Amino acid sequence: MAAAVLTSAGLVAAGPAGTAGAVGPTARTAAVPPHALTGYWQNFNNGATVQKLKDVDDAYDIIAVAFADATGAPGAVTFTLDPALGYGSAADFTADVKAKQAAGKSVVLSVGGEKGAVAVNDGTSAQNFADSINGLMDQYGFDGVDIDLENGLNSTYMTEALKAVHAKHPNVVVTMAPQTIDMLSPQNEYFKTALGIKDFLTVVNTQFYNSGAMNGCDGKVYSQGTVDFLTSLACTQLEGGLDPSQVGLGLPASPSAAGGGYVDPSVVNAALDCLTAGTNCGSFKPAKTYPGLRGAMTWSTNWDAANGGAFASQVGGHVHQLP
Repeated sequence: MAAAVLTSAGLVAAGPAGTAGAVGPTARTAAVPPHALTGYWQNFNNGATVQKLKDVDDAYDIIAVAFADATGAPGAVTFTLDPALGYGSAADFTADVKAKQAAGKSVVLSVGGEKGAVAVNDGTSAQNFADSINGLMDQYGFDGVDIDLENGLNSTYMTEALKAVHAKHPNVVVTMAPQTIDMLSPQNEYFKTALGIKDFLTVVNTQFYNSGAMNGCDGKVYSQGTVDFLTSLACTQLEGGLDPSQVGLGLPASPSAAGGGYVDPSVVNAALDCLTAGTNCGSFKPAKTYPGLRGAMTWSTNWDAANGGAFASQVGGHVHQLP
């Protein structure tokens, strides 16, 4: 993710791990649709359209609030609203979360980002992570958590942490946004984590951008920014143990949203068609189709708004029409 340096000042509604604040709403049960569009909502201003949560396009079924903040306790996170967004209070934000949920959307808290510094690499940090996420879910009513750690991940302890979250919130929505290289093999730590929580994992939306050329599931090298790149790399996950409903295609919402790998929405839709129905493929065609594919993701709803909402309308519209 193209994260910005988050503002240290702001409206803090506290979770556990040493922060203060009253306990707010308990997270409610969410129902993610079979085919879903995920979008990251920026809790900062980096030149994209500044949005309140209520401004996020209705096409987005899962909204990942980016990002949680690390605390002084290893593995623990908290959440701070950036003043740039214009919220008068944390309660106003929580009201927006409830409104999105009332409209059938899921709102999850994303941990990580390009500059994220959260490390879960032992039992203590795993417990701190789980306790803080559980507390923030109860406080804000978040439906779950998104794992977007781009500076390393320990599958043993992240799996342990996420299972502890699931134990407290059985209906938790868990999404992931690994970088492309992190999902090239089931032996990679991110992939192992996804498989370790397969019984309750919602979706892995791999960032198919900012990566350069990569090997597809057929062993051939494909360049980013092509339909073959998307389909051949998604194939690795689909054939590596994840259910099709747990696989999504992550792309930038505009050329400004990433350093490389932006594609026109029509290319995303072609990849979705190729994987789900075997049509509109490039030179790579999967040996079988995956009609249960979850959908697509974009960084970010803000960059999408700055780009006229093309991802929401074109890719979102296509995702929602998948059989």
